[in-house]
Amino acid sequence: MIAQPEVKRYTAEEYLELEVASETRNEYRDGEVIPMTGGTPEHNRISGNLYIALSLGLKGKPYETFHVDQRLWIPTISLYTYPDVMVLPKPLELQTGRKDTVVNPCFIAEVLSQSTQTYDRGDKFFAYRTIPAFQEYLLVDQFKIHVEHHVKVAANQWLFSEYDDPTVILSLRTLELSIQISDLYENIEFSNT
Repeated sequence: MIAQPEVKRYTAEEYLELEVASETRNEYRDGEVIPMTGGTPEHNRISGNLYIALSLGLKGKPYETFHVDQRLWIPTISLYTYPDVMVLPKPLELQTGRKDTVVNPCFIAEVLSQSTQTYDRGDKFFAYRTIPAFQEYLLVDQFKIHVEHHVKVAANQWLFSEYDDPTVILSLRTLELSIQISDLYENIEFSNT
């Protein structure tokens, strides 16, 4: 039997000290520090397209939109993470004692990659659902036109919809905003392989 190397455990405070000095982003999962992999150009374009659409659509409304580098703290499961796109109501709620970590997104979007799609749909979505303010979750496939949309409709109840048609107008209920699916995929060329 091959012995598994022991995983180093960190306190949240140790993680935050390391993260502030780090040139790369890392996720903190209940004592474990997980390096976040770099995204593809397609991943970056899709998350950027969504960020721009949300920023323009929410202009003048009481929300703030963040893209990629904003840290989120989820205390119920001891998770620090960096969603691809988040929308928070104003005023922002920050983690107690921090000026760089938010705690109250109402909308989160993740662009799916081969290495993270199971986590984004599973444990990460579970973690997000523990956030009281969280109402809407969007998962966008970067390899084909496919969007998964989850909307909280009642306590412990979520409505799931999915779309493969670029002409569909996606209605973000929490934000009272509509976005055409094709706008998310602007300047994306899918390979035929």
